[in-house]
Amino acid sequence: MEKVPVLDALTDALKRLPGVGPKTAQRYAFHLLQHDRPAAELLGRSLLEAVVKVGHCERCNTLAENALCKVCANAERDASLLCIVESPADQAVLETTLAFKGYYFVLLGRLAPLDGIGPNDIAFDRLLKRAVDNIVTEVIVATSFTQEGEATAHYLSQFLKSRGVKTTRLARGVPLGSELEYVDASTIAQALRERR
Repeated sequence: MEKVPVLDALTDALKRLPGVGPKTAQRYAFHLLQHDRPAAELLGRSLLEAVVKVGHCERCNTLAENALCKVCANAERDASLLCIVESPADQAVLETTLAFKGYYFVLLGRLAPLDGIGPNDIAFDRLLKRAVDNIVTEVIVATSFTQEGEATAHYLSQFLKSRGVKTTRLARGVPLGSELEYVDASTIAQALRERR
């Protein structure tokens, strides 16, 4: 097939999405241009509009169209609870549970010293101001259970505790509906340590 620079540029752009490799990106590009041009136009308009209109909440750092996101603008939430998450996607998942009624702070990343990402790269100073504002009584660290997420949780917990802030961590354990024989040993060990 003859090289089509515009098609190659579209494929390269699609490859930037997480989990999308060269073949998948090419398949998406061909599908949109061959079978669903209205969807391609909609995707293009939606992306452009989002890039122009969506920024970060001034208070919690999540994605928002206004200065404050809907959560931060809701005065009925519990201001004494602050939940720290890595990304807006993590916040969205926690919100779907309807179990947390406090406010959030979105780090927009996690500590990764090998990649050169330190506390200054994850809005740590803004988080500290929120956590020690004399309104927050508990900070819940809800980072992922990866090595970087654990390092971030440990660093944040130690730093906040040294300033007198009560810090807790999401519990870990055996997922609901799973069979023990298929759960890895470290998860079972953690569940045993955190049993209730």
